[in-house]
Amino acid sequence: MTTAELPQARWAAEEWLLGFARAVRAAGLPVTADRERTFLLALAEVGLAERRHVYWTGRATLTSSPADVERYDQVFTAWFNAEQPKQTRRVEREVTPATQAALEDAQRGGETEPGEEMVHARASSQEVLRHRDVATLGVEERQALARLFGRLHPLTPRRRARRHVRSRLGAVDGPATLREQLRRMGEPGRIHRRARGTRPRRVVLLIDVSGSMSSYADSLLRLAHAFVQAAGPRGSVEVFTMGTRLTHVTRALRQRDPDRALVAAGEAVPDWSGGTRLGESMAVFLDRWGRRGMARGAVVVVFSDGWEREGPELLGEQMRRLAALAHRVVWSNPHRGKTGYQPVQQGIAAALPHIDDFVAGHSFATFEELIEVVARA
Repeated sequence: MTTAELPQARWAAEEWLLGFARAVRAAGLPVTADRERTFLLALAEVGLAERRHVYWTGRATLTSSPADVERYDQVFTAWFNAEQPKQTRRVEREVTPATQAALEDAQRGGETEPGEEMVHARASSQEVLRHRDVATLGVEERQALARLFGRLHPLTPRRRARRHVRSRLGAVDGPATLREQLRRMGEPGRIHRRARGTRPRRVVLLIDVSGSMSSYADSLLRLAHAFVQAAGPRGSVEVFTMGTRLTHVTRALRQRDPDRALVAAGEAVPDWSGGTRLGESMAVFLDRWGRRGMARGAVVVVFSDGWEREGPELLGEQMRRLAALAHRVVWSNPHRGKTGYQPVQQGIAAALPHIDDFVAGHSFATFEELIEVVARA
C-alpha cells in the first residue's frame, strides 16, 4: 500500500501511522511515546499527499543516530510496500580545518604558542566529555565526569493519587462550596473546585555489576546516587545491584557525599566484577520485593549488556513477570548507542518483547536522555 492509498478517515490514518511507528520500535529503535506523538503532529503539518513526506518526517522524528537509518528504511519499505525516496547528493564545500585544544589544555587554560589558533572554552571540553564512552576515560577525565554527575537533578515521575486537592480548573467541590455559602449566611460566594492530586511514582534501578559491566559500574552507581538524592530521604527510589546475587544498596547511596556513598555501596556488594545471573537475580527481586509492592506501578530501569551466564529462558520469563507488575520497563544497554550494534545476545533477545524503552547507556549524554525517559514515564 502506498501513502496515497492510506484510508482517508483521520482516525484510520492515525492508526496506520501509529502502527508504523510501533513497528519501527519493534525493530530495535528507541521510539518513545513522545516520539510517536511528534511523528503524528509533524505529519499533520506536512500532510500525506506524497510518500517522501512520510519518509522524511518519520526519519526526522523516529531515528536518533545514523546507525538507525538502515533499520528504519527496512521497516518503511516493508510497511508501505515501497522503496524509500532517494537522497539528493549535496555539494561538498571546502571547510578550513580548525585547530582545537586538547581536553587537558582547555581545563588548565595554559598559554598557546604564537600564531596557533587554540580553543580553550571549558564548555567545549565538557561537551566533548559528555559524549565520550565512560569505559574509555582516564583518571582525570573520570574526575571531571564525577563533577558533572553532581549537577544532575533527576525528576521523579508522577502518578495520579486517590485523594483530591483544590484546583482552579477541576470539578465542582460540593461540600467545600456549601461550607462557603454557610459562612456567608447564604449569600452567593466563590465556587470551589477540586481535582485528583499526584504522587511520586516509585523508581527501581537494577544495576548489573558483573565483569562485562565493570567499566560502567562506577558511573551507573553515581547516576543511581543522583536519583536517590533527588528523591530525598523519604523518596521513592530503590537501587539494587545484580551479579551472581542481588544486593539492596539504597541505604548506602543515601549518604550525601557521592564518593562515600560509592565506597559504602562497594563494601555492601559481595559479587563485584563476577559472573552474571540476570534471570536468577530478577527472580529474587520479584519474589522478595517486587510482588510485595515495590515493582507494582513502578518504573523499573535495568542497566545491563544482556550477557546471561545461564539460559535465556529464565530471564525471559522473569521479564514477563516484571512487565506485568511495573508501570514501565526501561533497559539501558551500554552497547545500544554504538554503531553497528544489534541486540543479538541471548539475554537481550529474550527480554526485548517485555521492554517498553530500549535505550543507550554508555556516556553522560545518554544518561541525561535516560533521565528524561524516566521523568516522562
